[in-house]
Amino acid sequence: MTRNERFRCLGRLLSLAETFSRWAVWAGGALTIASVLLISFDVLARKFFGFNTGGSDELSGYAFAVSTSWALAFATLQRANVRVDVIYQYLPVRLSAFLDWISLVCLGVFMVYLTRFAFEVAQSSWTQHSAANTPLATPLWIPQGLWVLGLAWMCVVLALMLARASAALVSGDIELVKSICGVRSAKEEADEEAAAGERMVKGEAK
Repeated sequence: MTRNERFRCLGRLLSLAETFSRWAVWAGGALTIASVLLISFDVLARKFFGFNTGGSDELSGYAFAVSTSWALAFATLQRANVRVDVIYQYLPVRLSAFLDWISLVCLGVFMVYLTRFAFEVAQSSWTQHSAANTPLATPLWIPQGLWVLGLAWMCVVLALMLARASAALVSGDIELVKSICGVRSAKEEADEEAAAGERMVKGEAK
C-alpha cells in the first residue's frame, strides 16, 4: 500500500468515525430528552396526583454521564473543545500546527489513563455485584459500562485523528493538520453559523 493510499484509508476511517460519533450524539441527546420528560412527569405526578415513579433523579444522572462520554468524540472531531488561544493566534503557522499536534497527543494520553481507571471502576462493580443504594438497586456495571464504552470510543477516535494528523505533519500538509486538531478560526465559526441560519430559513420556507 502506497503512502497516498494509506492517507486516503485514514481519511475514510476518520469520516466513518465522525458519522458514527454523530449518531452517538443524537442517541445521547434522545437519552437526555427522555430523562427530562421522566423528571417532568415525576414532578407533575407528585404535584397533582400525589405519587411519583421513583428513581427519575438516579436515571437522569446515569443518562447525563453516558451521553456526555459518548459526546466527547464528536466534540473533538468538530474542534468544539475550549482552547486558550491568546498567544496561539500570533504564532507562526508551522509552530501553531505543531502545538496543535502536541495538544492532541496530550489529550490522547489523558483519555487513555481516564479510560483505564474508569474500566477498573466498572470491572470492580461487575466482580463485586455492586448495586446502587436506591429503591431501583441498579447494577452499577450497566451505567458504568456504557460510560466506559463512550470513553473507549473517544480513545479510538483520538488514535485515528492522531494518525491522520501525524501523517499530514510529516508530509508538510499544515492546513490538514489545523483542520484536524487546530483551533477553529472566527471565519469557520461564522461560516457555520451562516450555514445553520440558511438551513433554518429553508426549513421555515417549506
